[in-house]
Amino acid sequence: MARIVVDPVTRVEGHLKLEVEIEGGVVVDAWTGGTLWRGIELIMQGRDPRDAEQIMQRICGVCPTAHATSGILALDDAMGIEPPPNGRIIRNLILGSNLIQSHILHFFHLAALDYVKGPDIAPFKPRYEADYRLPADVNAQAVDIYLEALTIRRKAQEMLAIWGGRMPHVQAIVPGGVSEVPDTSKIYKFLNYLQEMQEFIENKYIPTVKAVADVYSDWLSIGTGCQNLLVYGGYPLEAGLDHVKKKKFWESGVYIRGQYKELDISKITEEVTYAWYKDDTNGTTPDVAVVSPDADKKDAYSWIKSPRYNGEAMEVGPLARQWVLKNPEVVALGDKAFSVMGRHFARAIETSHLAAAMKEWVLQLEPGQPVCVPHELPKKEVVGVGLCEGSRGALGHWHRISSGGRTMVYNAVVPTTWNSGPRTGSGAATVRGPMEQAIIGTKVADPNNPVELVRIIRSMDPCYGCAIHIMTPDKKTMNQFAIN
Repeated sequence: MARIVVDPVTRVEGHLKLEVEIEGGVVVDAWTGGTLWRGIELIMQGRDPRDAEQIMQRICGVCPTAHATSGILALDDAMGIEPPPNGRIIRNLILGSNLIQSHILHFFHLAALDYVKGPDIAPFKPRYEADYRLPADVNAQAVDIYLEALTIRRKAQEMLAIWGGRMPHVQAIVPGGVSEVPDTSKIYKFLNYLQEMQEFIENKYIPTVKAVADVYSDWLSIGTGCQNLLVYGGYPLEAGLDHVKKKKFWESGVYIRGQYKELDISKITEEVTYAWYKDDTNGTTPDVAVVSPDADKKDAYSWIKSPRYNGEAMEVGPLARQWVLKNPEVVALGDKAFSVMGRHFARAIETSHLAAAMKEWVLQLEPGQPVCVPHELPKKEVVGVGLCEGSRGALGHWHRISSGGRTMVYNAVVPTTWNSGPRTGSGAATVRGPMEQAIIGTKVADPNNPVELVRIIRSMDPCYGCAIHIMTPDKKTMNQFAIN
């Protein structure tokens, strides 16, 4: 039995170590480990709860907008307030703009180079020597689109900043709504940007994904995973404090053991069996758990916790959203949707659908109408929960606030903890994480060039900056490693 270690996995955000066992050229076991300690939520303890909107954006520079959204929804929930229509719509436009940018980033600048062969110069090298199959003319066109996508991503960030004030780390999302006031010039400017985004998505992004999927059709059967899917839902279309049940562009739901069911967030726990944290929080809910690091813990191999839904590992992200929503284009793939190419296809399709919806939303803005409602901190101990759909999947922030108006507990359960958390249980009761399950059973043609493994990982678009963090204010070296 041979062992392959990829450390770090490149073209993902953050630090991932992948370790697999190979027998007869097939992966028989896998371990996905985050290699830094996550501690950013601890910064919130004892602070004014309203600091969360800015501090928690610093979890990640790639997807800060989703953390701003979940953080502010948790505050709205705790305070019992609801933004007016203008505030709700502008929040949706801010989050949607970031998703468009992030999905284009993911495919062209992180994942596509596993299938598209660029020239032998940076940033196209160094790389694994994959089985490049695209016809020369299609490959050349894809390289040109790769370069064009850099400009499109910049413009998507500029589009976001019309309503967010800046990007990254928006400033306009506040309790009870937003601080940005709509007018006709901003609406017109946003529509111009959005039109360019739509043209790129329809004429470049989706056709390129389909071209790759046609040539790499065998990858519609590789990287299946757990086939349990979870969606918090996102982009509210109506008022209401029940973030699970109120009408949203992407509705909440789960698909578990082959059945569609309603989402029940009380079934969410976090496990630390194989994570470098003390076991006293094992199996607790996010509103109470405050983890303590344990770097010497026996058998642990990751700084990522393992969220579970009623004990089950759940995949989140574009595939989960579009399958739970019963998107006909994705459901038509049948079991092939649960694959590397199925994930890429679902991501491209949902980008198109969301961009079209955003065009309708921005035209619903009413200049001169309120964008925010007043708020005050609760005078009793409360827990606020903020659920949204980030680019990479279901994102939830749990915020416990004391009667004195200070943060007691803050936990962000992010998409990559769902997808890339370590196993839980032991023996016959072991439940591997979704990414680990997706990798097991994969044929590896060349152990010295394991491109198959990173293709599966990148199809899930992990973000380890969101999942793990390290901070020592005294700049003390916690551990030192030599990586060969």
